[in-house]
Amino acid sequence: MKELLQQYAAYNVWANQKLLEVVLKLPEESWHQKIASSFPSLHTTVLHMWDAESMWWQRMKMQEVVTRPSDQFKGTTRDAITALQHQNRLWQEWVNGTSPAMLDHVFQYYDTKRNHYKQPIYQMLHHVMNHGTYHRGQIVTLLRQLGETKIPATDFVVWARLKK
Repeated sequence: MKELLQQYAAYNVWANQKLLEVVLKLPEESWHQKIASSFPSLHTTVLHMWDAESMWWQRMKMQEVVTRPSDQFKGTTRDAITALQHQNRLWQEWVNGTSPAMLDHVFQYYDTKRNHYKQPIYQMLHHVMNHGTYHRGQIVTLLRQLGETKIPATDFVVWARLKK
């Protein structure tokens, strides 16, 4: 279990890096261009990804009050990408340094609607990494709608092949 989660965490860092490099090469006005999607722009999609990873991190660390970083955020898309990538690395470092028993640990948390849940950390980690994959797919679609044609493949299997 731990080895697979380590791979997912490393993959998450790599895939976000590859895809967000493309976003950073776009003109800044493209970051905020309104496009029909789950979130209305590249900027808001990146903020959501950062919010989600950060909030799960806070829950796992048993912070009494879980906050959405974007609520107080005044920076650029570049700043949000940097913050997201930092959070990605925190997850990777945590998974690499934790014990298998900790991955099985059942923790309690409240969601944003104040519903109470209990689940093993490994399930939450799988969700966090899967959530990133879902929104990277949306970023690819947003990039294509902005006319970007040079979009790197960020499938897990591509990452795994590079590691052999």
